[in-house]
Amino acid sequence: MPSWTHLIRFVAVEDSLAHLGQLVDTSRDIGRDSVDGVEIAAYVIDGTIFDGRVTDDVMHVKQLLSPVSREECNYIRCLGLNYMDHAKVSFLTTGYLTISTAKGIQEANMALPKAPILFTKPRTALIGPYPAAINIPKCAQDGTSDYEAELCLIIGKTGRDIPEDEALDYVLGYTASNDVSARTMQMITTQWAFSKGLDGSCPIGPVLVAPSVIKDPQTLSIKAIHNGATVQDGHTRDMIFSIKKQISYLSQGTSLEAGTMFLTGTPAGIGYFREPRVVLKDGDEISVEIGQIGTLVNKVRYESR
Repeated sequence: MPSWTHLIRFVAVEDSLAHLGQLVDTSRDIGRDSVDGVEIAAYVIDGTIFDGRVTDDVMHVKQLLSPVSREECNYIRCLGLNYMDHAKVSFLTTGYLTISTAKGIQEANMALPKAPILFTKPRTALIGPYPAAINIPKCAQDGTSDYEAELCLIIGKTGRDIPEDEALDYVLGYTASNDVSARTMQMITTQWAFSKGLDGSCPIGPVLVAPSVIKDPQTLSIKAIHNGATVQDGHTRDMIFSIKKQISYLSQGTSLEAGTMFLTGTPAGIGYFREPRVVLKDGDEISVEIGQIGTLVNKVRYESR
């Protein structure tokens, strides 16, 4: 794995070109700094996210980009219903189970998922942090556009049939992500990929943090903040399937290529099931804050076409 610990991809003030960089000050929340106009400095990285070498050259951030580009990401795999609290309060019908409330699970003798529930997003969904905006197309402007705060991991080397006790060795880094969802489209079918794969529906960032820093991904707080109000407040220890289990399970008979991205599930508090319902509206700000990573901030933009 490369030597960086806090990787960013950015357009530099000095030359208006895109670069990879290692943060100079790793203690800062650069997602918020970018929104607030605070100067961000980075050592330029020579190479790619997979083999990059940190140099002594310093540049400054004009605009943050997604830490992984669309060209470097070959597959976006996403897990549904992977937090205990979210699964118990959701009302989602899938090919596997129907869950309304914790009481409903008990009354109906329903079990939590026995295997990870997988769907995918296309690379065209991938965007970066602010000033990149979450795009809501006309087909989803029906009052049900929603957020899901998630820990995202990037696979750093290709593997297949990966043992659980070796799974974290395949992780390149961790970042924050938002599984933006069109709920009306989601509810009319058991297949979620289309409703969650619209253009601009997968923001990630602001920084990719190496496993040498995040040694245990099950120790991270995770929040969603909508227009300044905390709407999700969870912890990765509450995952039904841990990061190790996800990688091991999804690599069975399947090559996980370097650049594969995992969105690992969301805790309780999604907007669709809140009372009153919380909807992503044009001009809103939605943020995902994860311990040891920082804050992914995006504005919401309703497409006019």
